[in-house]
Amino acid sequence: MSDRWFIYILECADHTLYTGITLDVEKRLEEHNTNNIKAAKYVRVRRPAKIVYQEVTDSRSKALKREYEIKQLTRQMKLVLINKG
Repeated sequence: MSDRWFIYILECADHTLYTGITLDVEKRLEEHNTNNIKAAKYVRVRRPAKIVYQEVTDSRSKALKREYEIKQLTRQMKLVLINKG
């Protein structure tokens, strides 16, 4: 059975970008934007965050690989990806 894994990019209040993966984008955004222990430390101090990009894949493995690829991009390249998406 395959799941739908999402790769997402958030724009934080300071206009920095954060990339992650999840099974539920809306739930994960809520975790990042509230005092949830699951919120990434990076995002916690840069709230509020908003979703600016997402894509879907059918496995956690593929999502992790794609997350790594995106994290290797420059900010400018990420912005191009966001604007295409």
